[in-house]
Amino acid sequence: MQSSSDAVIRPPTTWAVRGNQISLGRRTLVMGIVNVTPDSFSDGGRFLDPQAAVSHARALAADGADILDIGGESTRPGSEDVPAGEEARRVVPVVRALAKAVPLPLSVDTRKAAVATAAIEAGAHIVNDVSAFHDAGMARVVADTGAGLVLMHMLGEPKSMQVAPSYKDVVAEVASFLGERADRALAAGVARDAIVVDPGLGFGKRTGKGVEDNATLLKHVAALRRLGYPVLVGASRKSFIGNILGVPLAERLEGSLAAAAVAAWNGADIVRVHDVKATRRVVDLVDAVRNAP
Repeated sequence: MQSSSDAVIRPPTTWAVRGNQISLGRRTLVMGIVNVTPDSFSDGGRFLDPQAAVSHARALAADGADILDIGGESTRPGSEDVPAGEEARRVVPVVRALAKAVPLPLSVDTRKAAVATAAIEAGAHIVNDVSAFHDAGMARVVADTGAGLVLMHMLGEPKSMQVAPSYKDVVAEVASFLGERADRALAAGVARDAIVVDPGLGFGKRTGKGVEDNATLLKHVAALRRLGYPVLVGASRKSFIGNILGVPLAERLEGSLAAAAVAAWNGADIVRVHDVKATRRVVDLVDAVRNAP
């Protein structure tokens, strides 16, 4: 019998990504973040040079990453849009080099269909769309290429998403949004087993002043699983961790690891993180307890 304190069951399944199958369920996968940007909130500018980004990605692979997520546009609160040409200029050389250098699935973190197309042509397997089809052409790109797809919930745009966000029931509203966007993907021809959903922690969510939407969503990952899709959670180093613990960005490692552990226990199939080695160890232990008789 499963009690309320037991880990949420993750049935074995596969994620279809450009003709390949990524196994999900028994083991929590770790997606390593590669920011090829000058202004990302955590490591902006450190890996803007393509060679630095490739070296960093290879280090994440050695640390135990299962997937590498390459992004060329910061979507931190208040960030400005990056033109598609500039974004592609940043990410495509990195994707192309990594496709030859590491035997891992590659994800491109983009809201733009043109950038997704260029990255897929360079060797990417997955499109991580934090806007869930702000660009109406994205669904067709994914369907035509057979890429894997991550659909994330974001309230509004990065520039304005943290300006007075409001919900009556954050879990129900996020789940409804993701279900609707997944239906839109299916209608465009995206395969059901290509879709993963992400609640979008930190993207238009309330934090502090007695309301903590991010913690609520972490607690109720199982509600998102009822949509019928695997779940990805990205909490790493985000401001809500600093708000809860009262610590600056440089001191958010423990909180990030705790969030990854809670997400995995509550049913997340994939955690998206900066600190791969430490997270790999944490979720391996969580999985050992999950899978114990």
